[in-house]
Amino acid sequence: MGKRLLPALGLFVLSPLAGEFLLGNLPVTALPALIVLAPLYGGGALLIRELARRRGAGWPGMVLLAVAYGVVEEGLLTRSLFDPHFAGMDLASYAWLPGVGVSAWWTTFVLGGVHAAGSVLAPIAVMEALVPSRAEEPWLGRPGLVVAGVLYALGAAATALNPDAYRAPAGQLAAAAVAAALLTALALHRRRPAATLAERAQAQERERAQAQGQAQERAQGQERERERTQGQAQEQAAERGRGQVPGRVVKRAPGAGAVLGLTLVAGLAFWLAALTIGVLRAWPAVAANLALYGAAYALVARWARRAGWGPAQRFALGAGWMLTYAWHSFPQPPALPATPAVDLAGNVAFAAAAVVLLAAAWSRVRSARGAEETATL
Repeated sequence: MGKRLLPALGLFVLSPLAGEFLLGNLPVTALPALIVLAPLYGGGALLIRELARRRGAGWPGMVLLAVAYGVVEEGLLTRSLFDPHFAGMDLASYAWLPGVGVSAWWTTFVLGGVHAAGSVLAPIAVMEALVPSRAEEPWLGRPGLVVAGVLYALGAAATALNPDAYRAPAGQLAAAAVAAALLTALALHRRRPAATLAERAQAQERERAQAQGQAQERAQGQERERERTQGQAQEQAAERGRGQVPGRVVKRAPGAGAVLGLTLVAGLAFWLAALTIGVLRAWPAVAANLALYGAAYALVARWARRAGWGPAQRFALGAGWMLTYAWHSFPQPPALPATPAVDLAGNVAFAAAAVVLLAAAWSRVRSARGAEETATL
């Protein structure tokens, strides 16, 4: 039982570590804050993943739930969306929307690239890569789901009851609650329930039987295939001679390396827009954030429909964002006091730990992929 819960416990801890410490927002001396941050971040990430997997919502559902999580935290708990002076910033001068009472830049920045991608989706992708055989099934039973919900509620209450938090008007709080509820409903609406463990076991047995049958058929068909190869080559040569295009090539998804590289480029663009906002100005930064989110979602959705898309590419997305957080921690000043030496040491330690974790996850993904390929031979 304890071993089965390890992925859930790992996500419970990884989410706050990535979202605050790997990012560089909190120094290593603030690790005791995990008492509150782990229930809030980790409990939230666990609930998002479990609900999406149980309802069959998949990654599109998790994206919506992650944004809803950000709306709850920043709109209802810390109320940073409505605080014009949050964390000492003059958000009223960063694309402030007077009728709504929010900064368009801060909203697009913190809900998307920070909370949805960094605190929720990337940790989930990495933890699922560490247990590829269980990546698409729930990790918690109903009691575990209740415990995760209680922990999240406790973390949320501790955050909301902070006496220094901004006191937003009731209308703004109601609007945030409605937005989060709508995103949640959209994520889970009419989704197919996830298969039970017994159903998965039966499906896996059927897949193994089919694989054996396919292997036998493949052995019998290899000779026929060799005989057809020469004829096909001759036919394609004839088509080229007539100016025709041979049979259409099926587009394949890019490899994990290409996905990782593009994710790193996207992360660089996202954080450069934030770090240079004084030069770029707020509204161009808002446009850049929205364009980046739209392009990333459309591109990944397109790739995911192609042959060859799988766990390696999903891991690459999460790994790319975590590595982005790792380099970002060095120019990021901590939100709490820390000496430069302590801050640097913490950044180095968290970045190194992230690299080790990602290397272990990649090893598990490669091993699982090799095992699947061997099973189909």
